[in-house]
Amino acid sequence: MSILVTGSTGAIGSQVVDGLATRHATVHALTRNPDKARFPKGVRAVAGEMTDVESMRAALQGIDTLFLLNAVVADEVTQALITLNLAREAGIQRIVYFSVQNSDAFADVPHFAGKYTVERAIEQFNLPATVLRPSYFMQNDAMMKGALENGVYPMPLGELGVSMVDTRDIAEIAVTSLLRREQSATPLPREVIELIGPDAITGRDAAAIWSELLGKPVAYGGNDLVGFEKNMAGRAPSWSAYDIRLMLARFQSDGMLPKPGSLDIMTGILGHAPRSYREFARETAASWHAAS
Repeated sequence: MSILVTGSTGAIGSQVVDGLATRHATVHALTRNPDKARFPKGVRAVAGEMTDVESMRAALQGIDTLFLLNAVVADEVTQALITLNLAREAGIQRIVYFSVQNSDAFADVPHFAGKYTVERAIEQFNLPATVLRPSYFMQNDAMMKGALENGVYPMPLGELGVSMVDTRDIAEIAVTSLLRREQSATPLPREVIELIGPDAITGRDAAAIWSELLGKPVAYGGNDLVGFEKNMAGRAPSWSAYDIRLMLARFQSDGMLPKPGSLDIMTGILGHAPRSYREFARETAASWHAAS
């Protein structure tokens, strides 16, 4: 029995590979450059690219379980549907698909709508899959060190709250879901698991937490989406900056809040409560202090 992990070198995929290796699973890690990849002992690096059909056919040979994660890129839907269909052709009956919270609701946000398209294909073909729907990653905020140390929390989350999730909790549940499907004698029914944190954090909440932990005033930068898009477009493709702007607009108008029971489901799978934003921020602030 073997598991293919796509997105294996990214923030989530690398943790999933590590977690599976720790649990002694047979892991194949998809990567464009196997010679440069650094994976745990026993993990097999497999060459492949999701828009290269023949490389994906080869990568899926002999695979029993697929972790389908692909980056937010302009051709994300094409990548995911090609891989999903090739997995169907290969007879793979154990799939974990990495989607996003509110994929079914934020129809105007490109990468949300794209992931929901893949979810609809999974449903239409009655594929035995776990669909993971994570919220905004807490760890995204670790990239704001410069702004935070200069006294500003810059992400325009709005006033309704976002139930951010720690990537470590995401990876733990992904590993558990993959192994449960891998080890089942028969394919398991389709399911959707929402991955969230215990608190709905607003922009002002985040600023207040960082202010306390950094021991200096940190102000919320406000809800200016035009300015955010302009700033992001200076360091990312314009389509990506606009996509994220549309996501943040929905955060501001709707929030990013969990469905009833989601926290209990996560706690049951993890065996502990999901990590809070304050816990994440405390650890991150301590690591910055130790490195200074």
